Amino acid sequence: MQTLWVGTRKGLFAVRRAQGGWRIGNPRFPGEPVSQFLANPHDGACYAALRLGHFGVKLWKSVDGGSEWKEVAQPAFPPKPTEGPWKDDAMPWTVDQVWSLEAGSDGRLWAGCLPAGLFTSRDGGASWQLVESLWNRPERKEWFGGGYDWAGIHSILVDPRDAGHVTVAISCGGVWQTRDGGASWTNTSSGMVADFMPPERREDPNIQDPHRIDQCAAHPDVLWCQHHGGIFRSADGGLKWSAIATPRPSGFGFAVAAHPLDPQRAWFVPAHSDGQRVAPEGRVVVTQTKDGGSTFSTHGEGLPQQDAYHLVYRHALAAGADGTTLAMGSTTGGLWTSEDAGDTWQCLSRDLPPIAVLRLA
Repeated sequence: MQTLWVGTRKGLFAVRRAQGGWRIGNPRFPGEPVSQFLANPHDGACYAALRLGHFGVKLWKSVDGGSEWKEVAQPAFPPKPTEGPWKDDAMPWTVDQVWSLEAGSDGRLWAGCLPAGLFTSRDGGASWQLVESLWNRPERKEWFGGGYDWAGIHSILVDPRDAGHVTVAISCGGVWQTRDGGASWTNTSSGMVADFMPPERREDPNIQDPHRIDQCAAHPDVLWCQHHGGIFRSADGGLKWSAIATPRPSGFGFAVAAHPLDPQRAWFVPAHSDGQRVAPEGRVVVTQTKDGGSTFSTHGEGLPQQDAYHLVYRHALAAGADGTTLAMGSTTGGLWTSEDAGDTWQCLSRDLPPIAVLRLA
């Protein structure tokens, strides 16, 4: 049975597909904001990250497919230094939210947070360690927030061929990679352009704002990026990025899903602009490329096409392992699925809480 996990501002929903279609179940953690979810493909464990404001960040784990949950450790910074180069660090040393969760084939978990700390766990979430080699990079002093006050790590890609090769995307701090399991890091944002910066700094790799990065599972050297300044693609594992011509109706947005099998295909959800973070012209559409970004098609059948001002967050567009099943959720509680690779869509609900993350498992 296929499950679509839906993390919302008011709980986590399991949407099961059985004979007769999809069925939305009762929420886990009702009333509580779910900022991230992971169904570990390597051991079957599920993780739900909660952002509880005054009560802090919590992380819950299930080993039986989501029926029973147990609280585990949550990522946490060490005390802020009182001397040395980071004693006057402007960035807070307190985790505000877990923004990304991924797992490697070596059993290691990775968590990207706001502010932009990267944490790892080797014991299934029982404990977490700050990846100090990235946190202590001197370049971090220049990182800054996009939509949030502070920079955050929202995308983590673990190379399926080599669990020690990890790529992270930071808003706003660019793309960083390690090939030795986090011992050392390199900024690999070459080719990206930050059009919101003065001309002399637009190609600075350390201030790029990748909104979301996704990877073709069958061809891991192909990465797709929905950037603040448009769409970029890399065919060499993210070492060099190439700008893609702006598709209609907009090249701005937050979500991207790479086709898991075809390196030439990817899906995006356009928004009007940074200043107007709503669907262009009041129409919700999904754009798709089948030729590496040379051309795009626009699909709106089954999606609201009038007076619809939805926004789709970074993690609210998901593609299944077959490349045929897709799911999309919006900040106004709309949830849709597609069974034909995004050509047409079916509405599962218009009344869910604001959706932050989707995972097809």
